[in-house]
Amino acid sequence: MYIKIITFFCLFAFFYSFPQVHGQGKDKMEWWHDAKFGMFIHFGVYAQYGGVYQGHRQANKNAEWILNRCKIPIQEYKATAGQFNPSHFDADAWVRMAKDAGMKYLIITAKHHDGFALFDSQYSDWDIMDATPYKKDIIAALSQACKEQGLRFGVYYSQSQDWVNPGGLVARKLMKEGWPNPDSTAIDAFTRAHQGKWDSLQLQSDFATYAREIAAPQVKELITKYDNIDVLWWDTHMGIKREQADLFHHIIASKPHIITNDRLSSYHKGDTKTPEQHIPDRKQLDGTNWEVCMTMNGSWGYHAQDNDWKSSAQMLYNLVDIVSKGGNYLLNVGPDPTGVFPSESVTRLREIGQWMEQNGEAIYGAEANPLGELPWEGRITSKVENGKTILYVHILKPQVNDVYDIPDVPFKVRNARLLGRNKKVKVSQTNDNIVLRVAKIDLIQPITVVKLELEGYITPISYKGKGMNSGALD
Repeated sequence: MYIKIITFFCLFAFFYSFPQVHGQGKDKMEWWHDAKFGMFIHFGVYAQYGGVYQGHRQANKNAEWILNRCKIPIQEYKATAGQFNPSHFDADAWVRMAKDAGMKYLIITAKHHDGFALFDSQYSDWDIMDATPYKKDIIAALSQACKEQGLRFGVYYSQSQDWVNPGGLVARKLMKEGWPNPDSTAIDAFTRAHQGKWDSLQLQSDFATYAREIAAPQVKELITKYDNIDVLWWDTHMGIKREQADLFHHIIASKPHIITNDRLSSYHKGDTKTPEQHIPDRKQLDGTNWEVCMTMNGSWGYHAQDNDWKSSAQMLYNLVDIVSKGGNYLLNVGPDPTGVFPSESVTRLREIGQWMEQNGEAIYGAEANPLGELPWEGRITSKVENGKTILYVHILKPQVNDVYDIPDVPFKVRNARLLGRNKKVKVSQTNDNIVLRVAKIDLIQPITVVKLELEGYITPISYKGKGMNSGALD
């Protein structure tokens, strides 16, 4: 009995002995709402494969899942970590590229589903310090670089799935999603019988033990060692029990300034919804905070053979569309195994940054479009200054006649100018209809923004929609 009492108090002290967080006067979501645009980074041992195993391109596009989908033996994958040496990793350069692109925060996979930690963990030797020749704490370096360059910092942590540390949960994927393994039928039968697990090493513990002895302690490590973590990004809750999810929830509760998403469990809603690879339409908006996460090509992790890159114009369209509906945009980069951003990502980040430098006013701190949909291909973001509404009209596609109608505006326009250029725009008004005339010679690529200052305040349309898909990263 004495031993049991001591054990109880040790566990109690572990989960509840946290330093107090000071300076909580402001709404913790305020900076996040103002930021609008962040960088997501998926990086780990999977980058070493680049989406290819046994000479075969993984059938599914998401290269960060190669361990699971290709059913790589655990010891073989661990041996690959012995070659993982991101010697060209430069935390300052990564953060600078995010900042120059106009991003205001950065979130990186501290631990993805393969269980590999990019930080020095005392609870598992499956980390960058113990399992690789690199032996440097990437989370520490990025945390410091974000501090120095003024970006908010967050970490992704896979709390339920872990394919290497025994006891972690595994989403079952069929062998056909990986490579044409001649033993596919037997492997699929094994994973069916063992909750998705394909290697006997994964069966040596249970999830309750894993959560208590590895995952929950690692979360505490993260939020204790790196004092500027403002976001903790959960993923794939896998239907874990409430008492298991509460282990994580209680730890995070000690840091009330940390923003969390809705992927911890079905019992904890978090602060943000997370639509993945799609943008909700206005009828799905329900008044909650939301953040769209998207890839630049088809994969979250580095994929050497995926050349299906979105253009910088498409990414800016996405950003404008998201902000016009009141959301945030989290755009992903998958560095190669040496720690370098793909050149295609670098080019697109630079092009996005050039547009943001001139038009960021229409994004940062902006609110959703307070009006109805435009009758032409464009979007509106808005602000309120001194009780009066400012509309930022984003022209996505030129009109043939150079005329842009904005219906249902009940106030006169005090001033109309091209954003970033001190040039007036011709405006006419009839009743509640505004007509802008913008010559094609005045349009810039890919999006031209017209700033309209109104003489009054527009009461925004209220949306009470439903059905916003908030999914788990595959």
